[in-house]
Amino acid sequence: MSQYKTKQREALLQYLMTVPGEHVTAADVCAHFRGQGAAIGTATVYRHLENLVDEGLVSKYVIDGASPACFEYIGGGCGDEPCFHCKCLRCGALIHLHCGELAGLGQHIAAEHGFTIDPMRTVFYGVCDACRSEEAHP
Repeated sequence: MSQYKTKQREALLQYLMTVPGEHVTAADVCAHFRGQGAAIGTATVYRHLENLVDEGLVSKYVIDGASPACFEYIGGGCGDEPCFHCKCLRCGALIHLHCGELAGLGQHIAAEHGFTIDPMRTVFYGVCDACRSEEAHP
């Protein structure tokens, strides 16, 4: 289902295409356009991001109630590879994780426990390498 193509929508899509594999918030997008001197309102950014999610061009991740939703350009499909996420409890980094071992875990849980995991909504919480390094070498 394609939406009406506006200049703002196209500018937003072009920006997202320049940061593939990165998770950005609506605030990040607004800051980018402000830095470019472009007049695009926050409500417009949210509306276009949601439309791009509906079109399958962007994925939306809601990690928890305290963090803003993140968006990622996927270009019309993630493929068949499951995608999990890790969130650092110290710095808040969100790491996009493609891992065959985790796909096996999902298959095990489905076969042995009768439960299907949604990998796009599965988040593992812990501490990232950078934060652990800071801890070890203050």
